[in-house]
Amino acid sequence: MRRPGTTTAPAPGEDLDAVLAEVVRGTGAAVGLAYVLPPAERVLRIAVVSGVVPKIAAPWARIALDDPIPVADAVRERRLVWLASQEEVARRYPRLGIVLPYDFMLAAAPFAHEGRVWGGVVLLWPTWHPPSLSAPEREAVDAGCRRAGALLHEAARRGAPLFTGDEPRVLMPPRSPEPDPEEARAALDFAQRIPVGCCALDMDGRITFINTTAAELVGAGGASLRGARPWEALLWMNDPVFEDQYRAAVITRQATSFTALRPPDRWLSFHLYPDDRGISVQITPLTGVPGEDPVQPERLPSVGPGGAGALYHLMHLAAALTETAGVSDVVEAVADQLVPAFGPRGLAIMTMEECRLRIIGYRGYSKEFMDSVDGSPLTAQTPTVHALTAGVPSFFGSFDELRSAYPGAVRYEQRDAWAFLPLIASGRPVGSLVLSYDRSRPFPPAERATLTSLAGLIAQALDRARLYDTTQQLAHTLQTALLPHSLPAVPGLDVAARYLPAGQGVEIGGDFYDLIRCDATTTAATIGDVQGHNIQAAALMGQVRTAVHAHATAGTPPSDVLARTNRLLCDLEPGLFTSCLYAQLDLAGHRARIATAGHPPPLVLHPDGRTEAVELPPGLLLGIDPDAVYSTVEIPFPPGTVVVLHTDGLVETAGTDIDEATAAVCDCLARARDRTADELADTLVRHATGVATRNDDIALLVIRHEAGGRQPRR
Repeated sequence: MRRPGTTTAPAPGEDLDAVLAEVVRGTGAAVGLAYVLPPAERVLRIAVVSGVVPKIAAPWARIALDDPIPVADAVRERRLVWLASQEEVARRYPRLGIVLPYDFMLAAAPFAHEGRVWGGVVLLWPTWHPPSLSAPEREAVDAGCRRAGALLHEAARRGAPLFTGDEPRVLMPPRSPEPDPEEARAALDFAQRIPVGCCALDMDGRITFINTTAAELVGAGGASLRGARPWEALLWMNDPVFEDQYRAAVITRQATSFTALRPPDRWLSFHLYPDDRGISVQITPLTGVPGEDPVQPERLPSVGPGGAGALYHLMHLAAALTETAGVSDVVEAVADQLVPAFGPRGLAIMTMEECRLRIIGYRGYSKEFMDSVDGSPLTAQTPTVHALTAGVPSFFGSFDELRSAYPGAVRYEQRDAWAFLPLIASGRPVGSLVLSYDRSRPFPPAERATLTSLAGLIAQALDRARLYDTTQQLAHTLQTALLPHSLPAVPGLDVAARYLPAGQGVEIGGDFYDLIRCDATTTAATIGDVQGHNIQAAALMGQVRTAVHAHATAGTPPSDVLARTNRLLCDLEPGLFTSCLYAQLDLAGHRARIATAGHPPPLVLHPDGRTEAVELPPGLLLGIDPDAVYSTVEIPFPPGTVVVLHTDGLVETAGTDIDEATAAVCDCLARARDRTADELADTLVRHATGVATRNDDIALLVIRHEAGGRQPRR
């Protein structure tokens, strides 16, 4: 209840519905999907759909920002993505082309506001649309994206959730005018009199009307068919090709057709005519040359329950698994694709560690319940343990069946059917997959075979992902060990360092930094970035840092430090290149001497508040030419000066000019001029991580020259 004198702002979803509806109207798009990107998350979620049912959009209900999907690219790169043909879709986004092998045009654009992206929109048109967006259509998209970005920004500022519920909201098309009763009766009589079969499907493929002729042609009563999908109600139509034609009609908004054999020998022709409210279907018997069968359409392989939708989900999951890296990526891909395709209410993936079950991911269960299962001994008599140790799948269509086989089985909520599937890779078990369903189900042979095959795909991906995670953990440990655990305390300097790996799914990098005491009045600072994201890059980073440190303590000039380190790397022939910046700080003379080997220049905040990126001769990357020569530039370094050494992750953002991004960081530095080095470092990191998605690591070294050599402020 609202307190007196308060007002309630509309929920962000209500406004987002209106924005999507306006964009769809303004562009004439057949299908529209609105995604939101909640704060601190890297997964886009569908919030609103228009022109399709959620079941068709389910493969893209959750999209990681790193996924090769148009809307992820649009959000990550903050630009419009336009696909003008099915061929272009297949070439640029093969996973999308596998699941939607139809003719359509697509646009994706980001919801942005004040430098931050809050989601995105996807629009589909039939192929009769011109090969590019018109100016009014582009303006409708841009205006809608601006409105959506502003309202989601405001909702986040108020603390309102940007995404609620498990299913997206569905925008219904405007209702048709109510017909005159006499006119409606005349239309019904007309449909019943014509000697042609006709029926109507809603957007979900369910029959809403069927005339007598059509019911006779398909061999079923009209009353039994109303509310059912034809390919589910009629056994002879249980073929993915028929559902596939319905999906094609919904997505492309173009007429489609197919032929079907009603046993034993009656061929029927189906013509589908779609619009934004549903599909009109014309059914006619086929007559041909005596003794010749009509040409049959190309058939998709049968997959049992789920039809074409399940088949495409399976193909989509297989494609998604090939792009996963770590275990968490595999778990997310499986949960995002398997749940909508096969309808389980809950999913859990487990592995075996030290003779105990370990849960590595789940969906549809509480954390408390999963914690109670995690760590169960492999000696326990449970179907999960049996699947993992025996390598044999088990299916239980009801809780009574499960309890009969395992009297001690624990029931979660009101789940009433389970599948326990072993995950076997190269002949050995690597884990188990547990699916639970709200209602009892028979698990026919075709579905069991499909789920078992699916488990094999998951097992291969999981085995590969565990090896990847192990390798990455080793690289991370190596990199952490090689970076300085603490920076030396230097009288007269206030120093802070930060290192942030890039976002989810990005491997460990080779960024490094160091602060080196040379003598009583001289200190050196260095920062660099080794090419690559693996153990070799981390190991080479340690060698470069050690070489620079050794030359620095000997008092070597900056240009010679880089030249000697370069010759060492060329002798080692690591096959990797390294950028490096070296600064020699003379605290007594108030000067800084700087040299760079292809590394971004340092940023300087002068005592008078001016900021700039120091202009340096670029220098060749280390490890390319043993005879490369490097130049030294000298700049003033009086008390009150702040020097920021950084890797390119601080300033490089996809879709943003590097000079503009650097200027924005300089402005941020100027606004925080009176803060300590620690506070400045935190401010710069927040700026870099808040404006857009990062694709690279950030290493940062902030050095403030304190007046009079006093101790750093804390």
